[in-house]
Amino acid sequence: MKKVSRRWGSSSRQQGVSVVLVAVSLLILLGFMALSVDGGNLFVARNELHNAADAGSLAGARFLYTDDGSSVNPGANQIATDAAQANNSQSSPSEVISALRGHWSFANRTFTPNDSLTPVNLSEKSTAELDQYDPFEPFINAVEVVTARQQTQVEAFFGRVLGFEGYDVSARSVAYIGFAGTLRPLDVDQPIALCKQALLNPDGNFSCDMGRFIPDGDQTGGWTNFEHDQSGATNANELRDLVEGDGNENEMYYGEDIATNNGQVQSAFQAFYDRWVNETNRERTWTLTLPVIDCEDGVAPSNRLVGIVTVHVVWAVSNAQENKIDEFAPERMGLELDAEGVEWPGDWESTSAVGQERWDSFVDHFWLRSEDDQPAEWRKMSIYFLPSCDYHEPKGQTGGENYGIPAEIPVLVD
Repeated sequence: MKKVSRRWGSSSRQQGVSVVLVAVSLLILLGFMALSVDGGNLFVARNELHNAADAGSLAGARFLYTDDGSSVNPGANQIATDAAQANNSQSSPSEVISALRGHWSFANRTFTPNDSLTPVNLSEKSTAELDQYDPFEPFINAVEVVTARQQTQVEAFFGRVLGFEGYDVSARSVAYIGFAGTLRPLDVDQPIALCKQALLNPDGNFSCDMGRFIPDGDQTGGWTNFEHDQSGATNANELRDLVEGDGNENEMYYGEDIATNNGQVQSAFQAFYDRWVNETNRERTWTLTLPVIDCEDGVAPSNRLVGIVTVHVVWAVSNAQENKIDEFAPERMGLELDAEGVEWPGDWESTSAVGQERWDSFVDHFWLRSEDDQPAEWRKMSIYFLPSCDYHEPKGQTGGENYGIPAEIPVLVD
């Protein structure tokens, strides 16, 4: 008997199955092409939207406060919007869904919108306290910008085959303006570094209610040449030239050591004293912005830079005046550039010939205290200062701790 083989399908049926498989393969291929081409296009568009959001939030945060730092700028949101819209996404202006002032918390990594225009008094508050959101006294420190392509969608290419006409895409950015950290040239005025320990109250918060003087112990302050990567600021001629100059010549970096000296450098102090007399006529305060260092282990040969602070120098005693308090003790003291508005002596009879009495009244009025919380003594080669409670012009780049001065340059945080 002849053996006959059986076929399970005709050639036409096999061709039909092949057509289906080819069609499915083409559909899958189109999907991958759509994913590749349209996905790449979406990636580019989203990056451009991110750039726009970043530009907007940084611009808004850069102008979040007025030039003198005294109040929140009501136009910050519009500045952020304009900056974001100035950045195109694939030749189309970036749409700004929102541009909002508010509070950024590092502890919670959250942004809370708030339209408050009231600045927070930075005195008596730690950096950690300012990080916590308080709806009754919000610290407005950030701008959030959300950009999108919705009205003009990102174009679909191969995705049209799959029924997509275009794609919605968005991006978000938050920029934060904190406290002065990285300091640009001339951000600080004199080669004198103050210890953070002399600026904090027992609760560890910045305080402007008590004055100090240097040198007093090893946690008040000392000389610095502003330089990193050096050990000791001992060159008297260099320090004298810096006293007579305009401040730090080079950028200074928060968190890194700067060279310091806790000795009494006669020529540098005399230059400082002469300049103080010339600036004030010994009748008004001299306002300076100075670097802040961590003096936990004392001053010198180097200390970590942690921020800057503005202080009012209220008095200085030269080397030759140690035993001449009757002749050189203060008789009047007014605000900087305002000798008419005399703050001291007030009701005190300033014509008293007894220098110690004038000095005691002066110290009591400005609450000048020593390291052990006693009234400041009359001492040669000493500088007496009171941290400023006023709002300060923003300085430097964000990165420092709170010593009363907001930064000028923001950073992206989210």
